Amino acid sequence: MKDNFGLYDALDGMFAGARESVLTLDEFLVGLQGRSYAFAILALNIPNCIPTGIPWLSTITGVPMLFLLAQFFAGRPVPSLPKAIGRRGLSRGKLQTFLARARRAIRWLEDTVHARHEAWVNGMPRRLLLFAWSADILLLALPIPFDNLFPAWAILFFCFALIEDDGVMAMLGWLLTIVTAVWTVFLLMVGHAAIMGVIVGLKKGMLGF
Repeated sequence: MKDNFGLYDALDGMFAGARESVLTLDEFLVGLQGRSYAFAILALNIPNCIPTGIPWLSTITGVPMLFLLAQFFAGRPVPSLPKAIGRRGLSRGKLQTFLARARRAIRWLEDTVHARHEAWVNGMPRRLLLFAWSADILLLALPIPFDNLFPAWAILFFCFALIEDDGVMAMLGWLLTIVTAVWTVFLLMVGHAAIMGVIVGLKKGMLGF
């Protein structure tokens, strides 16, 4: 079993330095090393885990996730962002203040998500997980009404599983992926039935006319 990632210590190391200096997004992703893709997708995905009702939110966030996935499967060690985005950042002073306030929450997350049941995230199970993770992201990006909450949570759990080699998070991700598949099929069936109902109604109206 590998050691826990130590998110707080990793962030503390990256945020260290003169408070007036700036930590760019590129530097942040490099600091996360092999976990950068899962973290970047996790960050983009979080707004979808809350039922905000914002139109097109899942597509707006899902398309950049697909862009990151393409780089991940292409074998890039860390995401390559457009220069205008990668050079943006925040002062280390603000980041240090944020980290101090979020310390308890981050420590709780470290205790909740940790390496266990690693057979679920290694070898063939890992490859299957990556396939399901990608399918969830693709489905999230598609403009299907009422079909973003379940895949968003599946993506969230899979990200935690990949970040920390946590088999329990992988199990939860698979559970939500199954729920997503069933719910999507149901929505498509209902949508098809509704469309057919409208067509039949229009035909009857035209004949009656």
